[in-house]
Amino acid sequence: MVNTPEWPHSLPTSLFEGLLPKIAVVLELIRKAEGTATPSAKQALLQATNDFKHTLAQARDYASTLGGGDLLVEEQDSIIAMLEMLKQHKKEQLTQFAECVGSLPTLAVPNAISSKMEIDSTASTPFTSGQC
Repeated sequence: MVNTPEWPHSLPTSLFEGLLPKIAVVLELIRKAEGTATPSAKQALLQATNDFKHTLAQARDYASTLGGGDLLVEEQDSIIAMLEMLKQHKKEQLTQFAECVGSLPTLAVPNAISSKMEIDSTASTPFTSGQC
């Protein structure tokens, strides 16, 4: 396993993002005019290839340790169906609650915002001046 400080708390995206530029370097070295004709070109290609292989091995190692994939397709389908039923049930509950709240009589308090509210110290309930 690769010892990356980001593991296991976050996905090391830089590891996976680095694969494309590294393979591009390998391909560029292969397509150059000198190709693998000179020892220095061979050495550069070898280093670039080894760097790519090392990074690919790290990415493969990390990917193989990711959690998940423990359920069969049938089990996943069963869980998805259960969650969809739960979602539908919650939606029905919310609809029923909205209907109950909508059918409650609204309190008509004239000038509720502008009226002075006092607190009855005995009952600890608010009341409007002049109304008992």
